[in-house]
Amino acid sequence: MQTWSLISICVLLGVVVRWGVSLNSYSGAGKPPMFGDYEAQRHWQEVTYNLPIREWYFNSTNNDLAYWGLDYPPLTAYHSWLCAYIANIINPEWVKLHKSRGYESPEHKLFMRTTVLVADLLLFIPAVVLYCLYLTDGSSKKKVSVLLCILLYPGIILIDYGHFQYNGVSLGLALWGILGLGLGWDALGSIAFSLALNYKQMELYHALPFFCYLLGKCFKAGLMGHGFFLFVRIAAAVVVTFALCWLPFLSDPVQALQVVRRIFPVARGLFEDKVANTWCSLNVLIKIRTLILVFTLLAVLPSSIRVLTRPTFWHFKLALVNSSLGFFLFSYQVHEKSILLAALPVCLLLNDLPFMSVWFLLASTFRYSECFFSLFFYISVAAMVGLSITSVTLDPPSHLPDLFPVLVSTTAYLLFLGTIIHFNILQFSGPPSKKSQKKSN
Repeated sequence: MQTWSLISICVLLGVVVRWGVSLNSYSGAGKPPMFGDYEAQRHWQEVTYNLPIREWYFNSTNNDLAYWGLDYPPLTAYHSWLCAYIANIINPEWVKLHKSRGYESPEHKLFMRTTVLVADLLLFIPAVVLYCLYLTDGSSKKKVSVLLCILLYPGIILIDYGHFQYNGVSLGLALWGILGLGLGWDALGSIAFSLALNYKQMELYHALPFFCYLLGKCFKAGLMGHGFFLFVRIAAAVVVTFALCWLPFLSDPVQALQVVRRIFPVARGLFEDKVANTWCSLNVLIKIRTLILVFTLLAVLPSSIRVLTRPTFWHFKLALVNSSLGFFLFSYQVHEKSILLAALPVCLLLNDLPFMSVWFLLASTFRYSECFFSLFFYISVAAMVGLSITSVTLDPPSHLPDLFPVLVSTTAYLLFLGTIIHFNILQFSGPPSKKSQKKSN
């Protein structure tokens, strides 16, 4: 009873902090013509509610793709339609075709903020609670401490409740998938992760560890016996889940191909804005447009092969960190919010590797707010604090207007690079203690 009381307090505190942040302004408020990510989410509601499904991803007079065109998988579109359906009941002006563009009001802001919080309460927060209760070792107080740290991680709160997005949905679904695999419910875990992939394509950062872990379990169980039936059950779960999500688009290959083009926009460029990954950092000195696939595979394959040959839950969690960081640092079209995909599995290691996990979560938050040894930890923290203060209090030289964003991105990149090296070393050297390693289910 005491444990559940503490858990309730943690959840309540997490909700209060989220709502407190949401009371502030949002991305693009009062800034035409694009208005920011808040308007993007509202516009998707407008489009999905007023247009037939076949027009959601196509450019037309009623759907200008240059103005926040839908560029996420079908599950995001269905979620937008559901929010729009409720919005239309409350106030049709919020989603009226064409006339609602750039709509802003205190009432609409309250509605939009509420949809984010409800999504967290339904998906992300319950998954965190169950993970800490059933897949975290230690005393009840230790489990509650980890729960509180995850729920109060600033990165996702600042982006979803300050900037305005729905990352809690995809991260929550992914965490349900991790929870399923950790508890031995492989088919259910595969369904949950497939839903995460169909909500945001960035969940591909986690796909290789999921695939290798499950395939490794099938190999370990014997492909001529129980492992074969496990493989068939998992494959069927994934195929059926994808088929149901894509069902409205599968009747016409042109429709399906257009959705794929929209969610993988290879024409946009190598990276977006000042992102703390390899290509953005090196672009300061040289222009790179090739070898992306090679570098990405070199960064993510060793860890994934390790979990394939040793399919334990401990190696699976480390592979999730290494894969997501590898994609973030080296892959194509990286958005800065993608660091949340690495932060999620790092949060799951708070109980096993508290020092390194806290350091990384601090570094990832530093990137949004514009260590292997104690000395390095203090130096890195001092650098983050110094750059944050400098970028706020000083103006850059006129001939170097992007000086501070570039310095922040490059510093964060070096910190993340050190992190992926450290976690890869951990992956091949074994867990810090026997308690940290979960047996393969």
